[in-house]
Amino acid sequence: MKANSHFLYRQSDMACSKIFSGNLPELLYEIIQNFRKDLSTLYSCILVNRLWCRLAIPLLWEDPFSVPAHHYRCIATYLCFLNEDNKAKLIEYGISNNVLSSNTLFNYPSFIKNLDTNKIRRSIIYWMRALLDITDDMIGYLVYRSLFEVFIENEGNLHTFEIVISKGKNCKNFNDNIDLILQNPNLTCNIRNLVIFCDAFLSQNIISLLEFLYSNCNSISSMFFNFTKCSINDITLFKNYILQIIISQHNLKQISFELDPILYKTFLSLKNYNCSNTLNTIIFCYIDFTNILGVLQEVFNQLNVLESIHICYCRSLNFDFVQQIIKVIKPLKLKSLFLDEILHIQSLLLLLQKFCECLENFGFGFTYGKYDKQKQQLFEFIMRYCKNIKYFDFGFPNYKDIYLFIKNNQNTINYITIEVNLYEDTIYKGLSLTVLQNLGQVLPSKLEYLCLSLPFIISDLEIFLKNSQNTFIKKLLIKNMGVYNDKKLFINCMKEYIMKPKRVKYLAIFDGLDLFWFKTVVNEFKLHNIIVHEYCDLYITVYDFV
Repeated sequence: MKANSHFLYRQSDMACSKIFSGNLPELLYEIIQNFRKDLSTLYSCILVNRLWCRLAIPLLWEDPFSVPAHHYRCIATYLCFLNEDNKAKLIEYGISNNVLSSNTLFNYPSFIKNLDTNKIRRSIIYWMRALLDITDDMIGYLVYRSLFEVFIENEGNLHTFEIVISKGKNCKNFNDNIDLILQNPNLTCNIRNLVIFCDAFLSQNIISLLEFLYSNCNSISSMFFNFTKCSINDITLFKNYILQIIISQHNLKQISFELDPILYKTFLSLKNYNCSNTLNTIIFCYIDFTNILGVLQEVFNQLNVLESIHICYCRSLNFDFVQQIIKVIKPLKLKSLFLDEILHIQSLLLLLQKFCECLENFGFGFTYGKYDKQKQQLFEFIMRYCKNIKYFDFGFPNYKDIYLFIKNNQNTINYITIEVNLYEDTIYKGLSLTVLQNLGQVLPSKLEYLCLSLPFIISDLEIFLKNSQNTFIKKLLIKNMGVYNDKKLFINCMKEYIMKPKRVKYLAIFDGLDLFWFKTVVNEFKLHNIIVHEYCDLYITVYDFV
């Protein structure tokens, strides 16, 4: 206690010294940095005074396309920075000159730090619908290229780059504009987080981009790749470039593997000198461990600063796998374990026994009617020994102990997902009432995220909302699976139990149609400081969370 008091005194003394020495902007900068992900607070900050505005605006414009359905208006601001020739091209296609010319207080394009090629495309579609009430491929293409040109000309410098290479229009838009990235390396040379999704063939432009990444970007700290839908020849070619990217890094701290059918060489590359002294987190998503069992322990023991691994719905979690993990001599922590198959219950219990104190995220996935006895054993073990669970994906809870688990872990559990399989919703209809009757009574007073995706009628949902009226939920998602409800009654229920008491900050409702598209209702919620999102934008996947 004395040590903590001394630390706080020193921090306070240092803060006072900075204020009296004229360093108030430095202190404010440090404070406002903590609001980076809290957009509503940042919006409030810009209204305080010029100093607060100057410090908050760059944070608001770091990730402009994070929620395409809400943030597409930023496109009009960016287009004001186009040169006259490019403005003329857009005017030819019907874009009003008024849209392209307005006074701007800041150099907004220079603030960009995060760029997702798919979200740019989606934002452009929303923008065109709002502005022109149409979706025009040529205008979309011109705007897409114009945005990259604006970021480059205004010296944008990305920290996160998410590349989606898919069949169709998105692939064409990005593929046709790779030349801008290759010719202007300053935009991407300092990227720290690289994400690549690929389900299309590797064109020469894509290959040139991969070569560019391993030649020019060596400060990446987090990498994620998904290319399982490529042909086997393309996967092999892709992986050769991925190996080069991994080996070229000097500060790689986290790497994620998803749906990788030929993981062996990539995983083995982590033994290189750079990775062995920097890599601290590995995430496996939908991986079959069969072809790396022989080197699993070897690679883990080579990684000198490896702290945690996350296993999300992977295959072959059998006796051999568990033995490899528990024999690792380094102080490894299993932080996440999500299962959709249970091959050997005793091995999994042994795994949990070793890592029960560090396990934070656990889930069963869509396993109703399968492995019920094994699930019960695992859950009883978790209830007894795993006291630090923050995220629980219950799949569909069909036994009462789950509610006791939530009640007993109210100080730690903060994210809850209860979700049924779309194709098996008839199985769950009889159990939904039980869930909605019990869940509302055991929720903690504050919850960061709750996702309920199950078949229900309005009266059942009303029971849950009444029982949980003392819980504030930052992000609430409700999706009705396969049961018809009167839309007017459903919306009135949401107004009565969610809007009026202001019980949530962000809301997503899907009941055959997405509430987000009912603009009058969305504006009503907004008047009560509740932001309605599209369900897909607010939904958190296991990978997103990890």
